[in-house]
Amino acid sequence: NRITKIAMSHSLDLVVTDKVGKIFLIGINRPEKRNCVNSQTAAQLVQAFRTFENDDSLRVAVLHGKGGNFCAGFDLSQLSEGGVSPENFPDPNDGLGPMGPSKMVFNKPVIAAVSGYAVAGGLELSLMCDMRIVEETAIMGVFCRRFGVPLIDGGTVRLPALIGLSRAMDMILTGRGVSANEALQMGLANRVVPIGTAVGEAVKIAQTISNFPQECMLRDRKSAYHATYDAPSHTDAMCYELDNAKHVINLESVQGAGRFVTGAGKGGKFNIDKPTSKL
Repeated sequence: NRITKIAMSHSLDLVVTDKVGKIFLIGINRPEKRNCVNSQTAAQLVQAFRTFENDDSLRVAVLHGKGGNFCAGFDLSQLSEGGVSPENFPDPNDGLGPMGPSKMVFNKPVIAAVSGYAVAGGLELSLMCDMRIVEETAIMGVFCRRFGVPLIDGGTVRLPALIGLSRAMDMILTGRGVSANEALQMGLANRVVPIGTAVGEAVKIAQTISNFPQECMLRDRKSAYHATYDAPSHTDAMCYELDNAKHVINLESVQGAGRFVTGAGKGGKFNIDKPTSKL
């Protein structure tokens, strides 16, 4: 029993987590491999994200890589040795992919703090996040194009939705590296920040998000995802938007309007009193 516990503790070092208030940091910890993900790392990423999803005290997650790189994709050494069999791939209906949580649909915001390389499956992990805070020296790209490894962790689904089909085809077909500034220009990056600051900036953004009235924010987020990926028509998306969020009016909006009337948030000020919603 003791030996098992020691082994589990050691294996968990492949993914490290930390809490900063209501923020949950998830770090891929294979810096000697540019944080490429093997099956064991993928399983630990799933465990970390399930912890985040199931803990009501946590409001935003920040995914990052240790040692200067976000993630260089799936571990090709494991693939080359026959250590991966398509027959054993996890069921995408469970939200899982070869990279781990890549097909999960999160109920709370997740921000990627991107440094160094975010390529191949690493790019796909960044795409599953709501936002990407990218350091100025970072490189993003479908580098697996060179070796005949397909995008099967959501890349061909999310990338066109985020940046449009034409730009996505450029990245998918050529596999070329995209700089931080180009990523910002095409909408792949949300913010470009100095080297070494992505995690800190992502945490600041996460803290701002975590202080908003939560039910309203989460409902707007859910509606945006529905409209982008699931809505069969414009009419359906519009109806869903209303039905999804109308209960928020009495839950948070009336109270929030009262706070505004008494002076909170005037002039576009965001540093206002914390909402009293318990969510």
